Amino acid sequence: MSIVTKTGDTGSTSLFGGVRVRKSDLSVEAYGTVDELSSFLGLLHAKLSLQKEKDSLTGIQKDLHQIMASLANFPKTNFKLLDKQVKIFEGEIEKLEKKLPKLTSFILPQGGEIAVLFHIARTVCRRAERSVMRYFHEKLQVTSPPAGRAGHKSQVISYLNRLSDLLFMLSRKYSQKEERININKS
Repeated sequence: MSIVTKTGDTGSTSLFGGVRVRKSDLSVEAYGTVDELSSFLGLLHAKLSLQKEKDSLTGIQKDLHQIMASLANFPKTNFKLLDKQVKIFEGEIEKLEKKLPKLTSFILPQGGEIAVLFHIARTVCRRAERSVMRYFHEKLQVTSPPAGRAGHKSQVISYLNRLSDLLFMLSRKYSQKEERININKS
């Protein structure tokens, strides 16, 4: 089957199950932003040298694909592991907090290339979280949610929130020698 279908030329797209929606639909915005985040993590994967970190990013990308599938109306999305992954993120964040200097001010998104890429991934993750939250708030409040989608609302938001925290800490890890504190000189 060709990727070129021309069915999107009128400004609509298909969700799983064949439901047609506008490309400006909140679900399309939400899963598109999560897809963008996954792509940024793919770029980071290409830049990292430690296999353990690369494997971790691959696992996160797989989780994000589950989230995208749910947002695109895929009925068999399984989120049982999201809660477990949130706990893993929290453990990693705690380890990094112990190793890194205590934050007393805002930091600038600078440092080496990898540090800055983690900062970009963090900001895209925050945008994805806002987009998914907007979808959950507006779309699922207006209509009765499809089976399995509303129940995972808090899991998805917790996952994205903790992931952005982890990405922030990883940006700090990779810029540790070059971390710039933003001091207001009012």
